[in-house]
Amino acid sequence: MSCIHCENCKLDTKAYYCFAKNDFVVSEKSTVMEKTRTGWKKGVKEYEIHRRKLRKEVEI
Repeated sequence: MSCIHCENCKLDTKAYYCFAKNDFVVSEKSTVMEKTRTGWKKGVKEYEIHRRKLRKEVEI
């Protein structure tokens, strides 16, 4: 089971096919992406304007 230098392991993907092992390999060095919140945030000018418009529409 020696490497045949196909360069699949250097593609920086989560899984790849290894011809030497004749099997798929799941990379252990995969990075975990943390979920970040984007969009409206309290205190942002556009958010506050949008929130006030919605509250006026609901009250009427």
